[in-house]
Amino acid sequence: MLPGRNHWGEGRAMGASRQALLCGYYGEHNIGDDALLAALLQQLPSGWTPLVTGYDQAELEQRFGVATCPRRSLKAVLAALGRSQALVLGGGSLLQDATSWRSLLYYLALIGAARLSGKPVLLWGQGLGPLRRRSSRLLVRLALPLVTASSWRDPASAAQVRRWGGTCQEGSDPVWSLPPLAWRGSGGPIVLCFRSTPLLGPAQWRQLLEALAELATSSDRQVIWLPFHRGQDSGLLERLKAEGLVPEALAARSRECQVTSPEQAMQVFAGAGLVLAMRLHGLILAAVASAPCCALSYDPKVAAAALAIACPCLDLERPLPAAPALVDPWQAQLDRPLAPELIDAQRQAAQVHGSLLQRLA
Repeated sequence: MLPGRNHWGEGRAMGASRQALLCGYYGEHNIGDDALLAALLQQLPSGWTPLVTGYDQAELEQRFGVATCPRRSLKAVLAALGRSQALVLGGGSLLQDATSWRSLLYYLALIGAARLSGKPVLLWGQGLGPLRRRSSRLLVRLALPLVTASSWRDPASAAQVRRWGGTCQEGSDPVWSLPPLAWRGSGGPIVLCFRSTPLLGPAQWRQLLEALAELATSSDRQVIWLPFHRGQDSGLLERLKAEGLVPEALAARSRECQVTSPEQAMQVFAGAGLVLAMRLHGLILAAVASAPCCALSYDPKVAAAALAIACPCLDLERPLPAAPALVDPWQAQLDRPLAPELIDAQRQAAQVHGSLLQRLA
């Protein structure tokens, strides 16, 4: 086994004659997207060898033991597609124009190239949109009939596909299918999966962190800041401190903890007395690790995931409530894991994406 490689990447057929090109936002130092890759590799049928598009190729190869190609070079990815027998767009919301118009064209070009060469195209565990431009909606609507089969991670995406006349399978996020952990965090720290967002200005951050300081002090808990996106989330604690937004009581209890894999993140979550998650896959991985959770929603996808597991959720698009209304739901959830039957239901719903990949078998 390669050094640092985790068990989710093991067990693939090494001598297979057929190669699947797996395209996604992989190797971008985002634990959530790497969790999607872990789930996809776990579900890939035997007889297929993965070739993964990635930014940090060395890290992906070392961690998962897979061959890679540079995802930011369309020329290189098209060449890799030419050497492959199938294309899988794996997880996340790839068909969207919020990141950029060029990003959408990139994935549409891959779909078109694969179909022109007669290769199957699977959309695996996808979210659809946002598609803010009329031209984006038109192009995606024209591209969807070219796809061999698709599975979607949320009801809204699947409903839109059906409104456009497509057929599809609907499930929960594929990350729900990763191996669960037993919770061991009674009395453990409060773990934060926070990110910067334009919904939180200095006044809102101060209000939020004062409530968090009250919770940590009253329950005598340490606070671990867990960056999920290495480039975007790392150093958030220090930036907020520099702006004078972190109360002294909270600063004294806080530390940042760097992890580099979904497996490491789940180990931290499994030892937490409470996880407060803004990141979608932070919430999902915490729930898979059986940890007590509360969500802070900067995007409807986070609120939808929280609703599905009856997880208390603070909508950051609305004015923040007064301190007691912030603290009380967190206090009530402390050391109280979510209902296991709701977690199991999400895990069961995620199996639909594995069924989709059997189209390659």
